Amino acid sequence: MFRQDRTNPSTAVSNWRGRHDAPKAWPSTAVSTWTNGGLFGGGASLTAFGGIITQYVDSGTTYRVHTFRGSGKFYVASGSADVDYLIVGGGGGGGGQGNANASGGGGGAGGVQQNTSGSITVDTASSPYTITVGTGGAGGNNAVGVVGVDTVALGVTSSGGGYGGRSSAGGAGASGGGGGMDWTTTAAGGATSGTGTGNAGGTAGDQSAGTYGSGGGGGAGAVGANHSSTNGGNGGAGASYIGITATSKNYAGGGGGAGTGTQGTGGSSIGGAGKKDGGGGAAFGGVPNTGSGGGGGAYASSATLGGSGAAGIVIIRYEVAA
Repeated sequence: MFRQDRTNPSTAVSNWRGRHDAPKAWPSTAVSTWTNGGLFGGGASLTAFGGIITQYVDSGTTYRVHTFRGSGKFYVASGSADVDYLIVGGGGGGGGQGNANASGGGGGAGGVQQNTSGSITVDTASSPYTITVGTGGAGGNNAVGVVGVDTVALGVTSSGGGYGGRSSAGGAGASGGGGGMDWTTTAAGGATSGTGTGNAGGTAGDQSAGTYGSGGGGGAGAVGANHSSTNGGNGGAGASYIGITATSKNYAGGGGGAGTGTQGTGGSSIGGAGKKDGGGGAAFGGVPNTGSGGGGGAYASSATLGGSGAAGIVIIRYEVAA
């Protein structure tokens, strides 16, 4: 058999044809180190499990991605590596109304935190890593919505979104919920609080002034829109995050507010849309695993529910070959 190590002894092992002689040159090295590119691939020496595992190539570099759509564990079986992450909190639920000529505010989006510089190191000594994916808050049943739950991973927390109001101000959160139409005063949108990228919610109308629209929930990319006369405000836009998976994707859109004229749309088409007064049925929820807020519910004889916020997500990425 042709042996490059004997014919060209000064040639780096990474340049051997097919690297078939790696086990002879490095007999004590684990196979997982070769296959993960740690010995010859120029990438991280890491064997890890947990979540949905995918892989893609960008500019000649191969990345492995672990996606957690629900809570779980990230296990490092061997080695260590610097990892990137995207961590999104759960979206807030929209407010629900039970009175004629009334409307609920949209839920605020969960917070978003991203790092693509590999600033966190994972290793076997600290494994397993607990991944807690925040659930979305429920829509209110003739009540304010429920705040979204925080997402926690790798020592980083992204807060949940604020609830949509019901004849009251929206709740505070990573993005604030939209105000629900009040009877005597303009109801404010919820403020930002906690951790992660977010924006405030929009304001609601004043019934005594003949305005019946509610505010949209804040999103990662923009504040929630204020009501416009009898129309519900649109949810704040989400934000597009690149460099963590093979394609860019929007996360954390705010929920739309309800109205007696027209309903507000969900931010970036991932937040839940609000309902129009008399339209019947619950408002729309946020797109799953985007951390988006739920839409505000409007008065109807059949249902008064606000839409549910969407659960968050955790994505972990590391290099396996250069």
